[in-house]
Amino acid sequence: MPAVPSCIIEPIWDQFCALIPPVVDDHPLGCHRPRIDDRVVFDKLVQVLVLGAAYDKIADSTCSATTIRNRRDEWIEADIFTALEQLCLTAYDRIVGLQLSDLVVDGCITKAPCGGEAAGRSPVDRGKQGTKRSLLVDGNGIPLGTVVAAANRHDSPLLRSTLERLCRFGFELPQRITVHLDAGYDSQNTRRLLAELGCTAVISAKGFPLQAGARWVIERTNSWHNRGFKKLAICTEKRTRVIEAFIALANAVIITRRLLREAWTRHRWDTRPARRP
Repeated sequence: MPAVPSCIIEPIWDQFCALIPPVVDDHPLGCHRPRIDDRVVFDKLVQVLVLGAAYDKIADSTCSATTIRNRRDEWIEADIFTALEQLCLTAYDRIVGLQLSDLVVDGCITKAPCGGEAAGRSPVDRGKQGTKRSLLVDGNGIPLGTVVAAANRHDSPLLRSTLERLCRFGFELPQRITVHLDAGYDSQNTRRLLAELGCTAVISAKGFPLQAGARWVIERTNSWHNRGFKKLAICTEKRTRVIEAFIALANAVIITRRLLREAWTRHRWDTRPARRP
């Protein structure tokens, strides 16, 4: 059984394959071993992302763990994962439409048992190693960008770099943007930053019962990340760039799934027979 349904992974692979640069074999004798097919390695990376298994456990006679790591690093160097995420966002915006007038930002702490560049003492896991994802989503919960940091970093200082992920949309941003934040961002520094960026702030007040408002969509997206992709829930990667690549691939799956769901919903309602008068 595939890690991701074929109706989702096939269109993602079509875009991913088109982004892979051609490989030039410059061996003087032309006697390199045959190169493992890119699709085989891609499917292995999807399994690593979804199942959270080690590369050695995923490797088999068709592809070794070393080949998976090397090909992953090649694709990261070529910035393919980020380009894939951007293509998915562009397609969703063109077909369904991103709700960029309402943005939500929040942090999510996960386990990082192997440590690494983006690991720190987790304040919610008895000081064990953890990683924080500062996530930006639109009004419908579509992931727009993520900043990876150590678990002991506060959410508020990561807000600027998280909102800067909007630069990928260029000048297509709406004139009025409302940013929804929880009580962890309730400070004058946050308000000054949002005023500097020309955004309206809706921040939950400290010392009062939880005010969910429009922020529930980001909790759902964090659940999609952690429940659908074990690699993100228990991060065993030590390099930040590898973590960001897996997050970009996970976002591409989430966006494609939501796009297909929206298309199916619209098709179902458009094809319903009209009621008799």
